[in-house]
Amino acid sequence: MPEFSPEQSSDEATPKWRADVPAPDPDELAEVETYLDYRPLEALGDAIPRARRPQVGPVAMVETAFLASAASLIWLVNAYFPPGPLLRIVFPLPIALIYLRWGHRAAWMGALVSTLLLAVLMGPPRSLLYLMPYGLLGVQLGWLWRRGTSWYLSIAIGTLLSALGFFVRLWLLSLMLGEDLWVYLINQATQVINWVLERLVNLGFLEWGSLSQSNTTLIQAVALVIVLISSLVYLFTVHLASWLLLERLGEKMPPPPGWVQQLLES
Repeated sequence: MPEFSPEQSSDEATPKWRADVPAPDPDELAEVETYLDYRPLEALGDAIPRARRPQVGPVAMVETAFLASAASLIWLVNAYFPPGPLLRIVFPLPIALIYLRWGHRAAWMGALVSTLLLAVLMGPPRSLLYLMPYGLLGVQLGWLWRRGTSWYLSIAIGTLLSALGFFVRLWLLSLMLGEDLWVYLINQATQVINWVLERLVNLGFLEWGSLSQSNTTLIQAVALVIVLISSLVYLFTVHLASWLLLERLGEKMPPPPGWVQQLLES
């Protein structure tokens, strides 16, 4: 025990440890001080940021592998037993969930594992159809959602990526079939439009000069606008489904705009 001299004042008194008593370990004193200064996290509120999960480890690897397998299974079921457009909404969600939980490295690994599994089960061409755009779309959405980006920006970027994926898919299918599907679709659309114009002219709604207005360039521009609108609607649906599902899984994403919440509440 320390011994104090009675003649010393309180400011000058310093503890003198006896030779037979070892001095306390500084680390033990620090632990005691930390224990005495403990306060529950609930009392601190937002003063301490939430700890991030480690991006490596067995739990991250197991969950990444599970979600990557789930993404492959969803694509596989939709390919052989298509239930309609419902499953297409959740194509990018497993990869986005991996990004939200474990970061960018696990998300890229999940997208790669899903692509490799589909390449083994369905062949490389169909696996590339999943990777572009749905695998990349999952990484992009997870990256933006984790940073709290607004729905307007994430939907806009996702729309461009989804439209690009449509043309990549069309290009791959054209290579597999040996025919330019874009030109084929435009020619078919031109014939349909000309047939409709002829019927309107015969009924007296249009003049004969209107038949010359249907040209390939205009039809291609209209087709491009239709692809962009379709991608926009798809991304909005994905955001809406993700907002409803991720909340139940304990993961947060940016809230929807006010007018969307009013529509859901009404």
